[in-house]
Amino acid sequence: MNVSELARQLHINPPQKLLQILPEFGFDIGARAVKIDDRVAGQIKREWRRIKFILQKREEEEREQERQKERAARREAGTKVSIPAVLTVRELSERLQLPLNRLIVELMKNGILTAQNENIDHDTAVLIAQDLGFTITEETTAPGTAAVSTEHVAALEEALAAGATTPRPPVVVVMGHVDHGKTKLLDAIRSAQVAAGEAGGITQHIGAYQTIWVNPKTKTHSALTFIDTPGHEAFTVMRSRGAKVADIAILVVAADDSVKPQTVEAINIIKAAKLPVVVAINKIDKAGADAQRVRTDLTQHQIVPQEWGGDVPMVEISAKENRNIDQLLDTLLILADLHGEEIKANPARPAAGTVIEAHVDRGAGPVATILVQTGTLRVNDPLIINGEIYGKARALKNYRGEEVREAPPSTPVQIVGFRIAPQVGDVLDVGRAASAKAVDVRTKRAEQTGAERPALTLETTEEEGRKVLNLVIKADTLGSLEAIVGSLGNLRHPEVGVKVVGKGLGNISEGDVGRAQTAGGMILGFNVTATPLAQEMLGTSGVPFHQFSIIYRLIDLVKAELEKLLNPEVVVSELGRATVRQLFRFGKSTQIVGVVVEDGKLIPEAKLRVKRGGQEIGAGRLGALQAGKQAVKEVPAGSECGVQFEGKIKLEVGDTLEAYSEATKEKKLVLT
Repeated sequence: MNVSELARQLHINPPQKLLQILPEFGFDIGARAVKIDDRVAGQIKREWRRIKFILQKREEEEREQERQKERAARREAGTKVSIPAVLTVRELSERLQLPLNRLIVELMKNGILTAQNENIDHDTAVLIAQDLGFTITEETTAPGTAAVSTEHVAALEEALAAGATTPRPPVVVVMGHVDHGKTKLLDAIRSAQVAAGEAGGITQHIGAYQTIWVNPKTKTHSALTFIDTPGHEAFTVMRSRGAKVADIAILVVAADDSVKPQTVEAINIIKAAKLPVVVAINKIDKAGADAQRVRTDLTQHQIVPQEWGGDVPMVEISAKENRNIDQLLDTLLILADLHGEEIKANPARPAAGTVIEAHVDRGAGPVATILVQTGTLRVNDPLIINGEIYGKARALKNYRGEEVREAPPSTPVQIVGFRIAPQVGDVLDVGRAASAKAVDVRTKRAEQTGAERPALTLETTEEEGRKVLNLVIKADTLGSLEAIVGSLGNLRHPEVGVKVVGKGLGNISEGDVGRAQTAGGMILGFNVTATPLAQEMLGTSGVPFHQFSIIYRLIDLVKAELEKLLNPEVVVSELGRATVRQLFRFGKSTQIVGVVVEDGKLIPEAKLRVKRGGQEIGAGRLGALQAGKQAVKEVPAGSECGVQFEGKIKLEVGDTLEAYSEATKEKKLVLT
């Protein structure tokens, strides 16, 4: 076999590279070899998977060493970078002067799945920059040029610190891998079956709940506020925002499943937010439960149990059987006491807090859930979001749906009275009323729905030469809409991509159908339906419309649609090689020639490459084979036969015919 042919089959280019690689693995065939023994070639093919694995591992190690050198060089040179309170992944890559794909990989290493146009918080950006060897400096901007988000986050931090002398209930964020029992744990704590009402048993939105724990021994009453963050990977952004407003984290890990990718992601978020943490080792009632394995696996991520000399308390529980829940709550309260100086507020001042959920209710209009972090929110208070008046608090409801007149610190409360729904993560600060202005409802709605601005392109830099799937997305809440768009941003592939040409809250309207029809796309609805007029338009326009109640099923459909856009892969199988020895008969588009099969075999219907003097001069097809006077189905190496050649090339004695077959195989979506 020719060395160049072997290199082609092994996808090595140029062939000389193969000659440089092989000696290391015991195949010393010469640095200038042109041909290689077929038996040796077969051995190389069988060993190639192992060789390739070793080479790839070596390349990864070399790349990592190069990165370590870069980091060391930056630290030694004192390379500085300023990080604002909020910025996008793309903006961070520009500040760090790193390729976008490299930064996304670094974020993924830290358990953060995010798109290039998605915001990341200051702590996360600082963590990544420091890990890359940069020195962080204070952000300096000219007067009036600071980002609005930076200003309001700073104002909230100032409000939380001002006069904070009164203890408040601790806010606990519940985190962990999907299906490890976070919602079941909250059910056990507050005796409410939330999981049974959620589609697929997976929490779809951030929920906040409050409970009063009565210690059966001491009879003391203690209030705790819990934030339940959804565990599916689609909710990375919501999960990180949940950590920002919390005082303590519960990391739920299933005893029969141990540490999983989203467990690691939750650990990284907890570390970035600098939260004290309690590990709840759940499902100890299940067969195969191994709490010690969980402890061992967690130590690999610097979560060391107290009984092993660390600082992280761990409680073995069964949320299903309500086992050791009292012990977990007592541990939370002990941890809250240890950090008591930080868990204080000023209930006498106007309310300030964070939006943790927002949606549009058919009867009540825009509704948002706020976690009051300091001050007291009262009915009729102005709703000041990021320095703008969004409305007035017409009604306040607690987590049970009961109307209340006021909400003190650490209370989650649903507010009715918004003129337009705020964004998840927005800052409420009633005390800024004097400097606030009325929100421009039309402009804000356009920003949130994308209806009055250019289409949002999730792959803005790689549109050339790719097939794009156009989508209109409507959801019931901003949190869900944000999670869906964020997950779609992770679908990166060199051949196909996703473009969101319209998005918004509420049911599908005729405008959504028109937008999808113009773009030649489809409509995806999450927990929403179509209006009667839109339903009629869908029937006549032929626009595909899919409804979902579980986000990962929506993402799976998009992946399947993208796979349909991929060009099928052509698999070429080499069959054999023959040399023309005699010319018998010429027709208009056929020839009968005599050949000797040099290697492999010839079979009817095979495709042929024609080579003359080592250069490919054309192609053809093998019509029929004849040995002696008999038609045959196969001729092996070393045999002579007659060949019916179909093609436009006029064959000559000495020409080489390379036989091969082609098969098409549908590609699967392997994301980059």
